[in-house]
Amino acid sequence: MRDLISPESLAELLPEATVLDVRWQMGRSDGREQYLAGHVPGAAYVDLPTELSDPPAAPVDGRGRHPLPDLERFGRAMRRAGVTTGRPVVVYDDTSGLAAARAWWLLRHHGHDDVLLLDGGWSAWVASGGHVEEGEGPVVNGDFEPAPGRLPVLDADGAESAARSGVLLDARAPERFRGDVEPVDPVAGHVPGARNVPTSANLGDGSGARFRPEEDLREVYADALRAADTGAVVGVSCGSGVTAAHDAFVLHALGVEAALYAGSWSGWTSDPERPVETGD
Repeated sequence: MRDLISPESLAELLPEATVLDVRWQMGRSDGREQYLAGHVPGAAYVDLPTELSDPPAAPVDGRGRHPLPDLERFGRAMRRAGVTTGRPVVVYDDTSGLAAARAWWLLRHHGHDDVLLLDGGWSAWVASGGHVEEGEGPVVNGDFEPAPGRLPVLDADGAESAARSGVLLDARAPERFRGDVEPVDPVAGHVPGARNVPTSANLGDGSGARFRPEEDLREVYADALRAADTGAVVGVSCGSGVTAAHDAFVLHALGVEAALYAGSWSGWTSDPERPVETGD
């Protein structure tokens, strides 16, 4: 698939690429410790909550738990990590791209033309026999100057419109989408009219799961692809705008540039006047 790289191909590409380690999981804060214990040679660690997001937004401003980072914050982080215009970037995590897709989306949104996602992430790299580097290696600062606006972004009104007259996909687990459970946000359910395409539908089975074949993914996203063919808006959302980028990645590979609802469910529910739907 477009913008996807295998561990074997990454091994051949090194050291001609800038590699970003974006290990992060909701409820955990040990991404840097995991990086120090072992990473792809030459990789720089990027902290999602502080470098790929602004601080959590005020509950009433609608930007959600992981607001998109401002220009200065993102640019500084990318240069520190060695990102350079004209040099390929490879991003990975240890959750099959659920966090790394955020870096992929942000770099593309800010104008970088060559960003690849490691299929299967860190687990697949290790399983392939890839070399492992420990500690904090030296990284030469890059020259990347971000220029946002390349990819479409939705606010709450735009998400509501997409759900009504286009397609708004929700990448959360089915039980959260339905409103059966809600472990993070104060209200359970989803944006009325949204459709559930959980990130698990993008992946195969097992640890270090890789993306499913393109023909399978075309079936998963059939409704969105049909809508895009008519010129309708296709949007993606999740809990806080992070894992929605995983669905955006797949749609990009299938030829559709989906609009990211950056605030997602955490932003939607910050306004008590917004309607909520439960069930399938």
